[in-house]
Amino acid sequence: MCNSLLSLTKTGLCTAFGLLVGLLVSAQTAQAANPLELNFWLSGPKYDGAVAPCEAALPTIASQFQEKESQFWNSPLVITGYSRIHETTFRPWQSDNIPRRYCSGDVVLNDGKVRTVHFSIIEDGGFASMGQGVEWCVVGLDRNWAYNPACKSARP
Repeated sequence: MCNSLLSLTKTGLCTAFGLLVGLLVSAQTAQAANPLELNFWLSGPKYDGAVAPCEAALPTIASQFQEKESQFWNSPLVITGYSRIHETTFRPWQSDNIPRRYCSGDVVLNDGKVRTVHFSIIEDGGFASMGQGVEWCVVGLDRNWAYNPACKSARP
């Protein structure tokens, strides 16, 4: 009884494996897109290159910095002032990439220290691609290492 059950199990497994191999062998190969499938109604995003000047991002950076420091790092640090804010580059890559304005400057914190800030303003980079988005990094306070080393990834 045990031998016949074992042989039936082996036969069933072999049959199932054979069917699987047969299905895989007989599957159709991938085909190239036909002319109607190529870029049909895919016009893509239209960027104007209308990105706000560097100074427009400063209130956003100050509020996000204060929120991050207090909620995630239990720190009382806040930005109290800015100096030497300047554009480092605008659209550093090809013209069909998302337009970005890269800026740098100094921030004064409530502990009296002056640190460097690097940030970018991104067209259609806000929540759900609505409005302009801001990505920023304060050198020495990138505690989760998102832009490490020394905020290098926040620059162009």
